Amino acid sequence: MDLDDIALTTLDGRTTTFGEWAGKVRLVVNVASRCGFATQYAGLEQLHQRYADRGLAVLGFPSNQFLQELGSTEAIAEYCSMTYGVTFPMFEKVKLNGRSAHPLFQALTGTPAVDGTKGKVRWNFEKFLLTPTGDLHRYRSTTEPDAPQVVEVIEAALPAS
Repeated sequence: MDLDDIALTTLDGRTTTFGEWAGKVRLVVNVASRCGFATQYAGLEQLHQRYADRGLAVLGFPSNQFLQELGSTEAIAEYCSMTYGVTFPMFEKVKLNGRSAHPLFQALTGTPAVDGTKGKVRWNFEKFLLTPTGDLHRYRSTTEPDAPQVVEVIEAALPAS
């Protein structure tokens, strides 16, 4: 299956596909509101504000895989908006690992991380950065959204400002 054909549902219930953001630099992040890394929402929003006009799509996927996400889509939306001013697209809660993992994460977790490892998502706020040319970079939770190695890939993949 082509990544762009994978069905998605936004936090507000709209059905779409990953292809809605085809041709953009896509930063896919599994998020959880009660995680110690939740402060990374601020950095993700800053990236969105800084680069969206040039073609970056920050895409947040809540997951309760590690038992740190709020219960309802409404609570997630309110937390993200009120606490961090999130305006980038957010999606319904998904499973990241195992047989019932969302097809997007099944595809993404087969890609090696920057340290050469691949496989299941280890924790909240892992980042998958896809360029329009098909390059896929994976960063673990401890890598901040605005880390130099992330920003460098984003800037190299976007058209000049």
